[in-house]
Amino acid sequence: MLISHVCKSGQMKTASFIQILANRRIGIMLPLGFASGLPLALTAGTLQAWLTVVGLDLKTIGIFTLVGLPYTLKFLWAPLMDRLVPPWLGRRRGWMLVMQVSVALGLAAMAVTGPGQRPEILGVLALLVAFLAASLDIVFDAYRTDVLLRPERGFGAAVWVNGYRCALLLASAGSLLLADRIGWQNTYLLLAAVMLAGVATILASPEPSEPSAAPASMAEAIGGPLKEFFARPGVAGLLALIIFYKVGDAVAASLQTAFLIGGMGFSVSEVGYVKGLGLGATLIGALCGGIAMAKLGMVRSLLLFGLLQAVSNLGFMWLAWMGKSYGALTVSILVENVTGGMGTAAFVALIMSLCDHRYTATQFALLSSLEALGRVFSGRPSAELVEMVGWGQFFFWSFLFALPGIWLVWAFRAQLDQDAGRDAQARTSSVEL
Repeated sequence: MLISHVCKSGQMKTASFIQILANRRIGIMLPLGFASGLPLALTAGTLQAWLTVVGLDLKTIGIFTLVGLPYTLKFLWAPLMDRLVPPWLGRRRGWMLVMQVSVALGLAAMAVTGPGQRPEILGVLALLVAFLAASLDIVFDAYRTDVLLRPERGFGAAVWVNGYRCALLLASAGSLLLADRIGWQNTYLLLAAVMLAGVATILASPEPSEPSAAPASMAEAIGGPLKEFFARPGVAGLLALIIFYKVGDAVAASLQTAFLIGGMGFSVSEVGYVKGLGLGATLIGALCGGIAMAKLGMVRSLLLFGLLQAVSNLGFMWLAWMGKSYGALTVSILVENVTGGMGTAAFVALIMSLCDHRYTATQFALLSSLEALGRVFSGRPSAELVEMVGWGQFFFWSFLFALPGIWLVWAFRAQLDQDAGRDAQARTSSVEL
């Protein structure tokens, strides 16, 4: 059944919401996003909770935070996943199968080992699982970029985000509840089984409509993505856009919990409850953003959602002025999460549009690592800014920090449309489901 055509305008023909969800390329994004998000908490916050419960000292637990390092360095081995093609299921789905099975086995090994008398062994296994999970993210990102048609990317990214967030909820709050009833080892074994069951999703996933050839050599796999990207006009501005588009969000979020608990005096449970509502708001925002992108197009969506993201930071400035108000807290968190979900859907679509399909794994990993710079390095400068100007002005400054990213979208709108148009020409004009 033919449900969508890629037109010159890049717009999707009118289709009902149910028809969109019935699209295999979009529908498969939910379980794949879930598989992407599940290992993250199990090697981070949930693992820290396990170590705390068994009585490990704080310094040892602090060392375990280094387990997440592969997620920030994954671009280093991404060229391997562009170059090498497994002998089954093609270049993307073959790697997806290998890595998801490996992550499931790694989680099972963590469960069987446990902290015990040699917590360093569990640390090595957790680091291995994080490496495998980061590798799984590399190929997931490449597959999502290759398989979704241009008009589907906004909504496809939104569905992916929803699956990812649901997995984080299960692997964090859900794991704590499970561990209290069945124990930590059984909890990790259960979630390893869930991860392994997700292999069926990969087997049912469609191949990209026009799979691109792998790089001819490792030299091309490493140098080709950089050479191709840096040969584009206005590349410096595009890189600045990737770095600055969500930097206002990153600055505001860097000390948000400290502001709510230490600055405003809300209890941990009050903040936790509202943040739980915020997760639902993020899911709604991502879906709304994805649907809106099908009509607005990418550039207008980036402009609108970026502006909404920036304005949402002012909600916390309002909260700082209001004082301890549970109603103001709820409104601020909900607005920030809805607009953040919309912005994330548009931003993921932006990165996908900038990738050359020959080098999707490498280019996506590089660009997403650039975006992470704001999250990684904003904490200390933000703390110093709060000491200088106070909480209210801090959130006003976070609003100002978001404006350069919006201006860069406007300044490079023609280039973004050109890149998207080039990508659309490389894809099939119609796809039969």
